[in-house]
Amino acid sequence: MPVAVVTDSTAYLPPEPVSRYGVTVLPLPVILSGTEGREGVDVTPADVANALTRRRVQVTTSRLSPAELVECYRRLLDGGASGVVSVHISSKLSGTYEAATLAAGEFGGKVRVVDSLSAGMGLGFPVLRAARDAARGRGLDHVEREASRAVVRTTTYFYVDTLEFLRRGGRIGAASALVGTALAVKPILHVDEGGLVLREKVRTSSRALVRLAELAEAAGHEDEVDVAVHHLAAPEHAAELGERLRERFGRRLRELYTSEIGAAVGAHVGPGLVGAVVYRRLD
Repeated sequence: MPVAVVTDSTAYLPPEPVSRYGVTVLPLPVILSGTEGREGVDVTPADVANALTRRRVQVTTSRLSPAELVECYRRLLDGGASGVVSVHISSKLSGTYEAATLAAGEFGGKVRVVDSLSAGMGLGFPVLRAARDAARGRGLDHVEREASRAVVRTTTYFYVDTLEFLRRGGRIGAASALVGTALAVKPILHVDEGGLVLREKVRTSSRALVRLAELAEAAGHEDEVDVAVHHLAAPEHAAELGERLRERFGRRLRELYTSEIGAAVGAHVGPGLVGAVVYRRLD
């Protein structure tokens, strides 16, 4: 049996490759108005966008528990998997990686855990790389190594309407959030070594989309790429960014995915987010 690949719901993977490769996706817990649900199952992107804007209620998230992960790994191994590669949201953004590492310790090296140092398709592209190699019958060491290689070949940029949600969640410093709010700018952020860094500030959404496309193109170097566009309650801007990226990459663009982020990330960035994730392909 091939190596099994596990991830969490913050990858926001397209359904088709999840089904094709048999990736196990574990939904993160989300607490909305005091009620806990599962991201993508009980709580939709529309739910979190509505809660943050119209209802202004608190949305919080939690990590997967080690017990949940132990149960998942045991089920896969008992089902015949030769090993498990478990790839998760950045350890600097969630405790899920730590929980997965604790759970993996129960299986004597048969479960390998990879820190994606990102979220969204910054996590999703390493997962897909691992899943493709597992489907080709590659061994546990190989699948783990290729997932880790994909991590360093993936770059994420995004802009938000306000830094306030990131400040509330402790994902960015209060001083940076204050500057962004005071100047009424559109902050462009970069996922760097697993954390969020304020890259630059622009004045309008239109300029932010142009700048995101420029940064994404530069991140692709001269390689063939797969690209993902993410948004939360901003489908028109996501479509515009997708078209800009098609034009810039031309024939070097192999796959373009577009998806709305869910509650676990949306709670920290707020509605209006638009982002681009660039993966420089290994083959």
